[in-house]
Amino acid sequence: MHSNGGVLLKVEGIALAFGGVKALADVSFDIRKGEVRAIIGPNGAGKSSMLNVINGFYRPHAGSITYKGRTVRHMRPHQAAKAGIARTFQNIALFKGMTTLDNIMTGRLLKMRGNFLLDALYVGPARREETAHRAVVEQIIDFLEIQAIRKVPVGRLPYGLQKRVELGRALAAEPDLLLLDEPMAGMNFEEKEDMSRFILDVNEEFGTTIALIEHDMGVVMDISSRIVVLDYGRKIADGTPDEVRRDQAVIDAYLGVAHDGGKGA
Repeated sequence: MHSNGGVLLKVEGIALAFGGVKALADVSFDIRKGEVRAIIGPNGAGKSSMLNVINGFYRPHAGSITYKGRTVRHMRPHQAAKAGIARTFQNIALFKGMTTLDNIMTGRLLKMRGNFLLDALYVGPARREETAHRAVVEQIIDFLEIQAIRKVPVGRLPYGLQKRVELGRALAAEPDLLLLDEPMAGMNFEEKEDMSRFILDVNEEFGTTIALIEHDMGVVMDISSRIVVLDYGRKIADGTPDEVRRDQAVIDAYLGVAHDGGKGA
């Protein structure tokens, strides 16, 4: 885990409500270039809502986002994608009938500049471009050690491998900021160990900045540079794993207070 200290993204005073329910209330924090930044909190804390604000799925009612030095009230999803923000989801969002290779290829769509007519004829530049994109995808398949399932429709794969394919698709966009929404949910111990290793490798080898939501505290403490803690839509702590582990507000949020187990994080 390496951070060069420069701020890549900053959210300031973010507020978001659905009907009368406050999902986020005056939340501010930053993500530094090169770090693994965890966002944690009990169910219903606003974690996924925060990721949805960062990549433009939700429009906040107040506050601003500064990304790569440019401040906006609201990032639209296509702007976020073009600016180098990629995302995985709590519930896997893959094309189940398509192979691993083809699913990861869809992550290259933003990088493709091909001309429709040339693509239809599949000549010259279109063929060269396809070859170049396929080379990147094959590199990712090797990196994630999924060569054996290249041609397998992802709907037939076990859950842990589907999660790895989804990570591959996000990596295919060559993001500067990778948002991972519970990348280890539903995994067994070995699968979690593998995914933790891949996340750290992505961070180390590609220099990708990572923000992740994760419920497994052991994993969070092991792989994060810094942690921001949300509870009922408010930020209650922000710091290194050691600082957060000792923070009384965090201990209370997880252990001392009865939560209603609300869905939607």
